[in-house]
Formats: sequence, structure tokens, C-alpha cells
Amino acid sequence: MDIVGWLILGLLAGAISGWVVGVRSVQGCLPTIVVGILGAVVGGWIVGQLGYGRAEGFIGALVVAVLGSIAVRLVLRAIEQR
Repeated sequence: MDIVGWLILGLLAGAISGWVVGVRSVQGCLPTIVVGILGAVVGGWIVGQLGYGRAEGFIGALVVAVLGSIAVRLVLRAIEQR
């Protein structure tokens, strides 16, 4: 996947995870993309640790990235509440 694909994947994953977790404030495109890309990395690591291979296609990568982004957002929320 090229850089544009990663940016689109990050934006979609970050936006979907924000909706699922219930982020109340609008953060902007850049923080959403960063959370989405971090989520893709975290989600890929988790999937690898569970013994599954790489996600196939854009939809598979998006699902993994959304799950990872949800985890990242929950960790960020726990840190903010401290």
C-alpha cells in the first residue's frame, strides 16, 4: 500500500474508532489519521500475536486498523482521565 492508501486507511480507521468509542470533540484530520495509522500498527501486531497472517485487501486492513484504533483510543482515554 502506498502513502496515500495509508493516509486514507488511517483517516477511515480513526474516524470509525472515534465513533465507536464515542469521542465527543472533533479532533481534526491529522490526529484522526495518526490514531488510525497507530491503530493499524497495533492491530497488525495483535493479529500477528494471535497467529493470523496478514490482513488481505483494503477491507481486511481496515478492520484490523479499526480494532487497533479502538485499543489506542481506549488507552489514550485512560491516560487522559488520570
